[in-house]
Amino acid sequence: MKSDVKDIKLAPKGKLKIEWAGSQMKVLKLIGERFAKEKPLKGITLGACLHVTAETANLMIALKSGGANLALCASNPLSTQDDVAASLVEDFGIPCFAIKGEDKNTYYKHLNAVLDFHPQITMDDGADLVTLLHTERKSQLPKVLGSTEETTTGVIRLRAMLKDGTLKIPAMAVNDSNTKHMFDNRYGTGQSTIDGIIRATNVLLAGKWALVVGYGWCGRGVANRLRGMGANVAIAEVNPIKALEAVMDGFVVRTIKEALQDNDLVVTATGNKHVLSVEDLKSAKDGMIIANTGHFNVEFDYEGLVKIAKSRRQMRDNLEEITLENGKKLFVLGEGRLINLSAAEGHPPDVMDMSFANQALAAEFLVQNQDKLEAGVYTIPQELDDMIAKLKLESLGIKIDTLTAEQKKYLTSWHEGT
Repeated sequence: MKSDVKDIKLAPKGKLKIEWAGSQMKVLKLIGERFAKEKPLKGITLGACLHVTAETANLMIALKSGGANLALCASNPLSTQDDVAASLVEDFGIPCFAIKGEDKNTYYKHLNAVLDFHPQITMDDGADLVTLLHTERKSQLPKVLGSTEETTTGVIRLRAMLKDGTLKIPAMAVNDSNTKHMFDNRYGTGQSTIDGIIRATNVLLAGKWALVVGYGWCGRGVANRLRGMGANVAIAEVNPIKALEAVMDGFVVRTIKEALQDNDLVVTATGNKHVLSVEDLKSAKDGMIIANTGHFNVEFDYEGLVKIAKSRRQMRDNLEEITLENGKKLFVLGEGRLINLSAAEGHPPDVMDMSFANQALAAEFLVQNQDKLEAGVYTIPQELDDMIAKLKLESLGIKIDTLTAEQKKYLTSWHEGT
């Protein structure tokens, strides 16, 4: 079987990781069991570009149970768990193209390797497969039923393609599901970002001043977890509504320029490019730690910072000391890549359970509606979103109330007033 992983001998360790994560992913397990009986993806080739982690492995297993032929590559060069990649190949017969630390050329070679399987559905985390299909591999587009997109950045790219008329396939914005962004982005990113920062630095967060750039769902999660660890947290925003929300949530809102002068830690969470420029970073406090939890490694200008560095030292895994000409030292985590995946293990399986349940159901939806969907960006139907939430509650042993017939009538009628 064609694959490219670091060391197939790592498979036994990876299989144990996959099994542990699976024990915490009860909703996906239920979907996988149904898929095994109904085979809704039978005969469908699915190419995925996702973070190659134990949680993703469980999604791949569920999709294969549904009858899909699979190929998987990494959506981030530093997020791959090499033992999991090996196990997917050795124990589950799923072609995998992912090596932790792979260079850019290898990354794109792996993307193309997945597209060489001629997938009818692509599953993206950042829209890289979709982008390649619409640029270098346009001849494959007529046979593509659609794509599913995991993350905010990818959905932004898809909507930009739709706006300028270049999107030629239906795309499911999985990130827009309530059971994805309200939980994965907030609680998953919140916890795993802190986990990555602590693993990379081993610093005490209590008492430190931290700046979170961006107050979307990811930024909110990071800010709240930093505050929970005892840090003093400031928010930087360009959106007046989000800035006002941050104020009402009890955070200090500051401009980047003023905050960098006295902050100990800055975390970017915007999905945008160069929100911290070289000039910004030159004015930063001596000894400041810089981390990114946005999708791509462009949120702060790491390459520009490297160019002006007087010297560089690798102090710990994923912790680089950069000394500027004036003697000021800045500490960059994970080369500016997603810190929760470069220095830690990504989101906990409990929260990825809902995210990947959305992915599995989105793939099924594309197959079921392949003759109805035109090129565009779609959200998962609300009833599926609600079903995932109900299954998650049931897995936690939590019961909720239901509306009476009278209450349902009242909420859907205009006849009864005060």
